[in-house]
Amino acid sequence: MKYQAILLLTFISTFGFAQETTLPKLKKGRWVAGLQLNENDVLPFEMEVEKVEDSYQFYVVNGDEMIKMQSPEFKNDSLFVRFPYFNSELVFVADGKKSIHGYWQNFNKKNYTIPFTAERSKKNARFSETKKKADMLAQVDGKWEVTFGKGSDSEYPAVGIFNQEEEVITGTFLTETGDYRFLAGNVTEDSLYLSCFDGSHAFLFKAKKNGNELEGTFFSGSHWSSSWMAKPNAQFELTSPEDLTFIEGDSTVAFRLSNLEGKSVIFPNSSTEGKVVIIQIMGTWCPNCLDETMYYKKLSERYKDQGLEIISVCYEAGDTFEEHKASIERLKNNLDLDFTFVVGGSAKKSLASRHFSMLNEVISFPTSIFIGRDGSVKRVHTGFNGPGTGEIYTQYVEETNALIEFLLAQ
Repeated sequence: MKYQAILLLTFISTFGFAQETTLPKLKKGRWVAGLQLNENDVLPFEMEVEKVEDSYQFYVVNGDEMIKMQSPEFKNDSLFVRFPYFNSELVFVADGKKSIHGYWQNFNKKNYTIPFTAERSKKNARFSETKKKADMLAQVDGKWEVTFGKGSDSEYPAVGIFNQEEEVITGTFLTETGDYRFLAGNVTEDSLYLSCFDGSHAFLFKAKKNGNELEGTFFSGSHWSSSWMAKPNAQFELTSPEDLTFIEGDSTVAFRLSNLEGKSVIFPNSSTEGKVVIIQIMGTWCPNCLDETMYYKKLSERYKDQGLEIISVCYEAGDTFEEHKASIERLKNNLDLDFTFVVGGSAKKSLASRHFSMLNEVISFPTSIFIGRDGSVKRVHTGFNGPGTGEIYTQYVEETNALIEFLLAQ
């Protein structure tokens, strides 16, 4: 509580009374920032700053991913920079041309802010540079069998895929409900460090390497942490995402919910009859759902005129229809989506399971149901492994494109 009180006083003194009205001067180029998760742990991320006319363009960088932020707003002495798809923002003031400090606010959680600082940097390392020769560094390249929270009620398996070039590491973790997206970090002679920050995920992984095994801690923002351990295993596989969720018995897919205007939407209906339909059970707060939605946008652009219909049933942060509607419209407008959007309600898998009672259970956002022209279910896919998984994502796209083409030809 003492730590939180100090942070609150810092925010008030920093952002409550300043009155400067001129845009601060910041050095363009690569910046290294850190979210202060707790008194001891900092989650580093990278920012790219460009000068654009009389303002700036900010990017958040995670490995191969560059997130283009919305145009900043300057109020008093503070810059407010929103993420493009998630309901969160960075707020900060300049300490000089090469230094800023402020906080990240996630509006999907009540009173959820994490302080951060950033400096203009020429470092090549996301974490501290080790300056060790390659043969002295821990070797983690390859595929790992991972267990999070071993022995706890929340234990779950994962696959770690790491790509190592000397001390620089990129990669991700695959779980049975989706991947942990674009991770980047470094190794030392005996440790591994990885992080990701995308406006929704704020992930930090730390581990010691003992022999051939890794053992460490996973932090999700400032609110949750778990142990994790891993061992090399090129043969390890998770349960197939097409075996986790299924239609029970001979049930058919049907629901009655509301569209963005509050009017009743019934499925199936005359407008979907004879079409190939993907029902996407998702939430706009969910990074894996965003990756899937970006892929489905390409599918829709390619196959809509041939008879493909995508219906996104959204389960959102907040308690009211208006809050849910606002979140859905933000994603719809920012990505220029022509899907049919349906408001499922609050972001609870139990609620989605009630609405889709023909399924054994909704265990993940997203979950997608693929329906043929004859109205029968052809595939149920749990979770989503996005572009951060490399070849796994590429293979899924190729297989799903082929499935859609096959169904449209029926």
